[in-house]
Amino acid sequence: MPFPPPRTLAGVAAAAFTITLLPATATSASAAQARTVMLWDAVAALDTATESRDGYTRTAFRHWIDADRDSCSTRAEVLIEEAVDPPQIGERCAITGGAWHSYYDDVMVTDASALDIDHMVPLAEAWDSGASAWTAARRQAYANDLDEPRALVAVTARTNRSKADQDPATWLPPHEPGHCRYVADWLTVKLRWQLAADPAEKDTLDRLASSCPNEPLNVPDAP
Repeated sequence: MPFPPPRTLAGVAAAAFTITLLPATATSASAAQARTVMLWDAVAALDTATESRDGYTRTAFRHWIDADRDSCSTRAEVLIEEAVDPPQIGERCAITGGAWHSYYDDVMVTDASALDIDHMVPLAEAWDSGASAWTAARRQAYANDLDEPRALVAVTARTNRSKADQDPATWLPPHEPGHCRYVADWLTVKLRWQLAADPAEKDTLDRLASSCPNEPLNVPDAP
């Protein structure tokens, strides 16, 4: 059975595995073209390359900015959008109350401070896979990608820190029913940002995807 849909920034649930680019800010109106790739073909669509961590620092990706100047950082925007029980938003975007579902470990969370916002493809992994050649502005856009609902996800801090900067060859969510969604999320982000994959990563993704429904991934190009 298809897994539950991920966050949609306009608050409308998307069909399983189907990614729709939704405007998060006024600047999103110039959204790029999207392409549709079937899940089983998505792995082959990734470029294969040897990854290198040379020169990486986390500060190369400026993240948790307030792009629309509403006092809510990228982290807060994700928390607000992904809440299954909406929180109260106070002065300077202080978040109280609310509830969230962490699909990595199938846990309900009622304290926003217990959540991390995970970059689906970690910043270090993105660097290894091609982001080292990007401009600082493009790396900032990647680190704060609110236009793609799969790019950032609210999960329990313990699962995010367990994952760290690992790719699917060495880490998967502990909640096995979430694996198909995780593979679709990972592939969508990598294809959107034209990031490569190393051979072990591709082999693992291919094996995992083959056991999932062959649903379409609608992948919008990154800005």
